Order: sequence, then structure tokens, then C-alpha cells
Amino acid sequence: MILKKIKSPEDIDRLSFKELSILASEMRNRIIEVASKRGGHVAPSLGVVELTIALLKVFKPPVDKIIWDVSHQSYGYKLLTGRNDSFDTLRQFGGISGFLSRSESIYDAFGAGHASTSLSAAIGFAIARDLRGDDYDVIAVIGDGALTGGMAMEGLNQIGYHNNNILVILNDNKMSIAENVGGMREYLTRLQSAEIYNKIMEDAWDLLEKLPKGLSTKAKNSARKLSEGLKNLIVPNIIFEEFGLSYYGPIDGHNIPELITLLSKIKKIKGAKLLHIITEKGRGYKPAEEEPTLFHGLGPFDPESGKPIKKKGQKNYSDIFGEIIVEEARENEDIIAITAAMPNGTGLVNFSKEFPNRFYDVGIAEQHAVTFAGGLAAGGMRPVCAIYSTFLQRAFDQIIHDIALQRLPVIFCIDRGGLVGEDGATHHGAFDLSYLRMIPNMVIMTPRDELEFKRMFKTALDYEDGPIAIRYPRGQVEGVESLDRITSIPIGKGEMLHKGDNPLVLVVGPLVYRVLKIAKESDDINPTIIDARFIKPLDEELILKLARKSDKIITVEDNAIAGGFGSAVMELLSDNGLKRDIFRIGIPDRFITYGNQLRLHESIGMGEETLKERMKEFTK
Repeated sequence: MILKKIKSPEDIDRLSFKELSILASEMRNRIIEVASKRGGHVAPSLGVVELTIALLKVFKPPVDKIIWDVSHQSYGYKLLTGRNDSFDTLRQFGGISGFLSRSESIYDAFGAGHASTSLSAAIGFAIARDLRGDDYDVIAVIGDGALTGGMAMEGLNQIGYHNNNILVILNDNKMSIAENVGGMREYLTRLQSAEIYNKIMEDAWDLLEKLPKGLSTKAKNSARKLSEGLKNLIVPNIIFEEFGLSYYGPIDGHNIPELITLLSKIKKIKGAKLLHIITEKGRGYKPAEEEPTLFHGLGPFDPESGKPIKKKGQKNYSDIFGEIIVEEARENEDIIAITAAMPNGTGLVNFSKEFPNRFYDVGIAEQHAVTFAGGLAAGGMRPVCAIYSTFLQRAFDQIIHDIALQRLPVIFCIDRGGLVGEDGATHHGAFDLSYLRMIPNMVIMTPRDELEFKRMFKTALDYEDGPIAIRYPRGQVEGVESLDRITSIPIGKGEMLHKGDNPLVLVVGPLVYRVLKIAKESDDINPTIIDARFIKPLDEELILKLARKSDKIITVEDNAIAGGFGSAVMELLSDNGLKRDIFRIGIPDRFITYGNQLRLHESIGMGEETLKERMKEFTK
């Protein structure tokens, strides 16, 4: 087996094209073998196997810097850079990451978990290299979906302006997570269809290589410009060359000999270059080829059939959101649903089918999504902006400036709040309560179960005095028998769920049920438990009334301790002159690794057993 013999990229140099083809097949089998047990980003990694081999054949990391945008397509890269033996621990607590990590390997030049960052990082590397007088190549691999993010275009703009020696590889598979949207997709499709373009490019290479070695540089440059002019005559207005990058392609991204040959040639050309390759997401594994969106990122699956191994049981919060927004949209024609390249993940697929004219997937463009929602709200509509917590961070300024400042009634449905599990630090929604709570005019709610979620969505629709957010975690929702008629919740009103004595426990979100279980099963403590429901505004009357009767108070939240719900409670007590012994339980002030959600909660003292012990110890 060839893959087992690859301990570093240097081992690839001695392999023939035939052996490299066998290696590609073995890499795909290894990715499917592990991901079927551990879950992960299968389709993106399968689509770049040949490109990964070609890059490591032509370039020499860690000296050369290969930067993978998002880096969820890097499984093959990990296999060939010394991590095959540990690949079985992918995305497991204490194992290797599902993304690139500078702390994991010297071959990981730049870590990433969000899209559209590679070009900005690449120009940073290139300018640092040139200022320091170093000598290495900088290569950024970016998917066509990431070009829907404005940050990518900002990076592209600077790359073209400075014209440092950089190679941008555009991996074009017509997909980000779901199918791509927007003008860039249409443009790239037109480039792909221009077959004569490829023929002109090949002829130009042949011509330039046959020019005599003694020919002056000026003459060679003139010949190159002539060939580029002929290309532009056939396919005019190549946007990348307007930005200042020399454009090559499109070529087959699964043809290893062609990739290696062309990369070797382009490597010799100085300046900013872009190579456009065409790949198939999920290549080599039929289930992933047929359902690339499903296999973008999923849990364990049967490797033979490709069917996900689903746990029987309750629905998740995304499912509940998808149901309630469809129900409400049938009654309210002003409801508009917006997502940023995540229609499946946020539960909006059914909405998009039933109300296609009221559904907008704006691509990987969270900043645009938020301000777009602001425009819709100002125009009289009721926009519902469904974005993962970790991705909404990218639109922080827009939430403040374009929504809250203007008191626009945008509804934010914030999925994946708290610790999400195997994707790790780049995807944990650990900060939303903190970064939203500081914003004036913002209302923030978090439901403990299905019924509360539905009531909060009704509350959000009834609220028209500014933005309002519903924040909920990844995973199964606690099912509660629904009322015949869903009623809204008065803004800022909490609910007492268990009347006891010391301590007073204030909780938000599904952790309510964990605390209730601890109280029910423990003989050592008999707390009063409040589901605060609202992080902002707090139920000041209820909290202050109970705090005056309690000398010990515990707050529990699946959010960063710094600036979160517990901090809000402490500020309330301080502002009212109440000095109490307060214990805040939440995500500590550090980035949390990847692993099973329950395992992660245990590791930070928020699992059922560790939480019980901490509560008991504090009460003593």
C-alpha cells in the first residue's frame, strides 16, 4: 500500500504518475473509512485529492506556504503530511482537528474554519516574505463558493495591486456548502464553457517554451502579452486579469499529470497568478457525488450505502425552526427568510420550496445578509436572518450600525449556540450572548425546549420595536407537549421552575433541564431554579426579589463567562446595591477544543456530574 509508506511530502517525489493515481484511490478509501466512523467534511476533501498530490509534488512545504481556504477540504493534505497514522482520531477529543491548525503541524501554514480568508492571509505571507528577503512560494487554494464572501474580493484586490509572487488556485466545483448562488457562479460557468480558451492556452505554452533562450526578456514578454490578448479576444473581460492577476485555465482538477505539468510551469512565472481548476465535489465516492450537500459535513455513515447513521429520537432545534417559520409564513406574507449558504443546516429547505420568492440564500456573505435584512425591514417586511452563531460574529458591525442603531425589527435566529462538538474552536458559538448583550436596542432570548422555542418565535414576530434574537444550540430539542395555541412571552419575563431555598440558580437555555435533574436527584441541595429566558432585558423584578432572600446565587450558561449572562446578573445586583456570593458557571476564558458535546461539557465542568459537584461545593 503506497499511502502507508508516505511519512512526509518528500516521499511523493519518487512516485510515477501511475503510482500517484493509485495513491489518490488509497487516499479516498482512507478518508471514507475514517469519516464514516467519525463524521466530517467528506465531499470537500474527496474533491481535491488530485490537487493535493500535485501541490505536494511541485511545492515544498513547510518552506512553501500552502493556505487552504476554510481548510475543511484538508483531509488528504493531513494524510500526506505525516498524520496518516493518527487520522483515526479525526475530530475526536485529544485527536487531530478536522481543520488545519498551526499548533498541530508545521505543514499547516495558516489555520482556518471560516471561509474567504485565504487570499488575505496569502498576501500577508507574500509581503512578509519579500520584506524579510526570504525565498518561498505562497499558494492559496480557494473554492468558488468562498468568492461569494466580500473578504475574498478585498484580498484579491490587494493581491492584484501589489503583484507579489503568489499563486491563487480557484477550486471550482459549483458548490460551497449548498449550490452556489450569485453572479460569480454564472461568470465561472461561462469561463468553463469556453473550450477554445483551453486550446489557445496550450498553444501559447508551446510557443513560449520554443522561443530561443537567447531571446530578450522584452521579446518574451511581448509574446506572452500577445497570447493573453488572443485569449481575451475569445473570452473577453476576464475579471481576474482586470484585478491584476495572470489567469490560467480552466483545467481538469482531477488530471494529476496535467496539474503537475501546469503547476511546474506557472511556478516559474513571477507575479500574481490564478489557476482555475474544475473539480467534482465528492469525487470517487458515488453517494457523495450524488449528494454533495449532504456529504459536505455529516456525522457517521454507512460506507457501503452512504446512508447517515441517525440516532432515533427527538428532532433538533433546526428542525423546529424550519417547522415554525413555515407555519407562520403561511399566515404572514411579510416574512422573509435569509441564510448565508446554509439552507440545509439552518432548517430552511422546506421554506425555500414552499416560498421560493420569499427565500434568499446570499452565499457566504454574513455581513451582506444582515444589512440586506435591514433594508427589507426598513421596507416594511419581517426578515428572519438564520445564521450560525460562529458565522454571525462576522457581521458584528452590521448588527450594530445597520440594524440596532436604526431600531429595525430584524429577527435573528442564531443556530449552533454554545459548544457544538467535533468542529471545534472555529465553530463553537461561545460568544454570541456576550457580543449581542452589549448592543443597545437588542433583545435576546434562548429557549429551553420545543414549546419555548415556538413561543419565542411568536414573541419575535409580535415585537416591532427593534432587533430581537433567538439563540439555540446544536442537537436534539427537549420535546414538550405543545399548546393548542402558541402565545408570545412578555418581553423580559423569566419563569420559576423549582421553588426551594439556597442557592438561587439562574439558568438560560436547555441547561435548565440538567440543573433540574441535579436538584431532583440530589439530597444535598434544594435550589430555587429560574429559567431566565431573556438575557436582555433581564427579569429585574423577579431576580432582585429572589436575590434579596438568597445569600448564594449560581448562574449557568453555555456561553463564555466573560460578558455573558452571569455578568449581566452581577451587573444588575451591583447596580441595585446587592452584595451576594455569586458563582458563574459557563465556558471558561479559553478556546475550547473539539470532541463530543457531552465530553466537552464535562471537560469544562458543565457535564451533569461535574456541574452537580461544583454546585454542591459552592453551596457548602
